[in-house]
Amino acid sequence: MIKLDILVLPVHPDDAELGCAGTILKHIADGKKVGIADLTRGELGTRGSAEIRDQEAAVSARILGLTVRENLGLPDGFFQNTHEYQIKVIEVIRKYQPEIIVTNAYHDRHPDHGRANELVEASAFLSGLRKIETEMDGQIQQEWRPAQVFHFIQDRYIRPDFVIDVTAYWDKKIESVLAFGSQFYNPEWEEEPETYISSPDFIQIVEARAREYGKSIGARYAEGFTSKKILGVNNLFDLK
Repeated sequence: MIKLDILVLPVHPDDAELGCAGTILKHIADGKKVGIADLTRGELGTRGSAEIRDQEAAVSARILGLTVRENLGLPDGFFQNTHEYQIKVIEVIRKYQPEIIVTNAYHDRHPDHGRANELVEASAFLSGLRKIETEMDGQIQQEWRPAQVFHFIQDRYIRPDFVIDVTAYWDKKIESVLAFGSQFYNPEWEEEPETYISSPDFIQIVEARAREYGKSIGARYAEGFTSKKILGVNNLFDLK
């Protein structure tokens, strides 16, 4: 079994890259084991295909230096916070036993993002209940509840509960985003329909958000996160 320090559970391949790739890179540089389990293959995306997204996700995983990346294969656009899909998420949480889970925003322009947030929050709690039995490879899984569930911020502005300085990792973050060449601005895909995120301006919008969050802590770039739990610090000097 591979035990992860952080498991990112985004609904679409490329959500983690846009929302928290800098934070992923920073923690990997600090020696933490980080993995991604995408909930869907993004098969409803206007550009490209699920097979192409699979290939792009693998390239991005190498850029980020992930310990693992897998896909749960939930139906893009049509999954719900139901028992069937909770069990699938519980299985992957118990498989990797992360201390921290990171997932989608509370609400966003894409309705999948908010529903994924609800599904992962519920599953993270239920995963700690020993009377919910799950199996993997013929073995009963041990119950496991992460210490924290955090949410990265996506298209819509949400005031973060905390931000992380990712300045040193910004260029590598953008490299991981652009690994999804079918989705973002790429002259090789100019015959595909243009979408909101394929505009040349979209990456600039991502950068502007990061610079806004960075400004609040005196950094060039930062990523913002929210938490439904009250967060504590050991002392006031932990704060930037």
